[in-house]
Amino acid sequence: MTIVDSMSTDLSGVVSDDDWYRRLGEPDPAGTAAQRTLLDLLLRATRTQVWRLRHQLPGAGAADLEDLAQQAADDALLAVMRKLDSFEGRSRFSTWVYKFGVLHAGVAVRRQAWRHREVLLFDDLPVVDHHPGPSEVAEGGDLVRAAREAMTSALTARQRQIMLALLVDQVPIDVLAERLGTTRNTLYKTVHDARVRLRAALQASGHLEPPTGRRSS
Repeated sequence: MTIVDSMSTDLSGVVSDDDWYRRLGEPDPAGTAAQRTLLDLLLRATRTQVWRLRHQLPGAGAADLEDLAQQAADDALLAVMRKLDSFEGRSRFSTWVYKFGVLHAGVAVRRQAWRHREVLLFDDLPVVDHHPGPSEVAEGGDLVRAAREAMTSALTARQRQIMLALLVDQVPIDVLAERLGTTRNTLYKTVHDARVRLRAALQASGHLEPPTGRRSS
């Protein structure tokens, strides 16, 4: 089956019994058969998601997309096996697994799209000259200047680099994590800390309202 053959997200024809997942850790032949079922389900998910995101890979043909789907399914299989003990049964196992396929397919497409693109980390904010009108100058100019000043004074150089790469240059977070040799969670923490600092700086300068405390009853 190729990527074009599996566009439906209907899982009814893929697995008929969720109990097969209990055999994933069993010795052969039951364990191997269960992993084959798991991989088939993941392939259905990755093929569908890669096809949906194919616009990000304008030069890729059907064979290229199929290779990506296969690689993503293999990665997703390892991830599922590592997190198997975390499955709580709140949904069907096939539904839980499908999400792994979708996630890893998205990562694979984004990495491929940025494979030959250089990720540059800038410390300085870009100068934007879009010829604002009088109303923009009056209403937004002061806030823009305050935001730029806060970016410069309140953030560390590393925080500015990460924020600019993710928010201005639109580098996917998984791509940036891979290039920097770090993790998504580390970058999320950096962004969170940067936003906290920016918010505090803008509140201190009077450009944002401070948070209101809860009224006591």
